[in-house]
Amino acid sequence: MKKIIYSALVVLTMVLMLSSCGSTKNVAYFQNADQVSLAASKMLYDAKIMPKDELTITVSTTDPKAAMPFNLTVSKTTGMEGQLSSTPTLLGYLVDNSGNIQFPVVGQLHVAGLTKNQCEELVKNKVRPYMSDKENPIVTVRMASYRVVVTGEVNAPKVVSVPQEKMSIIEALASAGDLTIYGKRENVMLIREDAQGEKHIHYLNLNDANIINSPYFYLQQNDVIYVEPNKVKAQNSAIGSATSLWFSAVSILTSVASLVVNILR
Repeated sequence: MKKIIYSALVVLTMVLMLSSCGSTKNVAYFQNADQVSLAASKMLYDAKIMPKDELTITVSTTDPKAAMPFNLTVSKTTGMEGQLSSTPTLLGYLVDNSGNIQFPVVGQLHVAGLTKNQCEELVKNKVRPYMSDKENPIVTVRMASYRVVVTGEVNAPKVVSVPQEKMSIIEALASAGDLTIYGKRENVMLIREDAQGEKHIHYLNLNDANIINSPYFYLQQNDVIYVEPNKVKAQNSAIGSATSLWFSAVSILTSVASLVVNILR
């Protein structure tokens, strides 16, 4: 009897160890990094402007009066009552569905599909004719509405703001607290909307280091990342209170069996 109980405990321990080893192989990122060529990842990513983006555009000149007509501002009142002060704040430009903005003095500009630098050059060329020859305006463009959504099996689902206009999928997941142990790392869903409003779904394998060479490694504004739960999480969510009690009973019986073996030695 003692040998049977001892053998059962050994088998149970081996099963638990094997299942533990099997589950860890899908946890680590970039498992084949030493076998991947990174030549294709040698590029500097530039986000492109899309419809519904909000832009802040600033025109600067040596003579502030020359740039004033091209900088739309609104007065913002701040301070305590009796000590109010008015501060000019730049207004944003919302890119319409056709990819255009209405810029002061110049009129309509088509900016969709342009990078930040290309948009700055476009605005600079459009405002220069309205200034004296000695002026060389400096134009600064920022995407004020650049953000991505991370949800599913992550520790802190959230909307992630991207102030630097460049973010990889790894950075986005890190901002959301990384995947939980139940997240499917080999099948992360990326939902992306193109300039025509059509949505496309792509699946990324974080276990594979080739993701660094993927065109979806860097995120675009309004991307949605969804991490699907693995089978373990799905099975755990299906376990009812009765099943939980059954597992507790098995655990107690195992402890009792171990105690009996020690007594009978």
